[in-house]
Amino acid sequence: MIIKNATFVTSAASPKQFLKPSKPMIAICGKSNVGKSSLINKLANQRRLARTSADPGRTRLVNYFDFGEFLLADLPGYGYAKVSKAEKEKWAKTLEAFFAQKERLAHVLLLVDIRHDPTDDDEQMVKYLYCNAIPYTVVATKADKLSRMQQGIRADKIAGNLALTRQNILLTSAETGLGRDALLDKIEQILQTQALLRENPEDAESADDTKAGESECG
Repeated sequence: MIIKNATFVTSAASPKQFLKPSKPMIAICGKSNVGKSSLINKLANQRRLARTSADPGRTRLVNYFDFGEFLLADLPGYGYAKVSKAEKEKWAKTLEAFFAQKERLAHVLLLVDIRHDPTDDDEQMVKYLYCNAIPYTVVATKADKLSRMQQGIRADKIAGNLALTRQNILLTSAETGLGRDALLDKIEQILQTQALLRENPEDAESADDTKAGESECG
């Protein structure tokens, strides 16, 4: 897949402002400061499409970007400790309302920092996506901070913590571009699946090749 031109569309502060796209929509989520904006910029091959900040927790809206063949939704980061309880609850409600409209969502890219074990919030998000039958891929960011051997060790550990196979973890770096092509290939597969589902809605379950975690839903 080649991204020719990606543009910012709009920001949504409440569910009534959420877009109803005619094209497939992919969401990016993860804890604050995990590198969502940097990854978006790398995918778009632009420096300032998504605003980055050294201060975690800056993204408090759902930001939409048009990537031509698909729409990308950048969701508010979760798990940042230095915000009020009320603000955390507001972010949680925004995420819950967004995912409640899962029929508009083709896939979720869940970002985790490869240097650290998944947080409780990350594990909860994986369980939520799994239990609500929302296809997702775990993307490990900041891989350039580790050696190749360390990358493999950390990827195995993250996969184990999230009850996934190693093949379900994509390693990326917004600094070096590591994993960009693999992620674009994954997105192309997602779009092909969506096209298949539009032609044959009854094949929805068999067409999705996402291997979800083994979390129990309760």
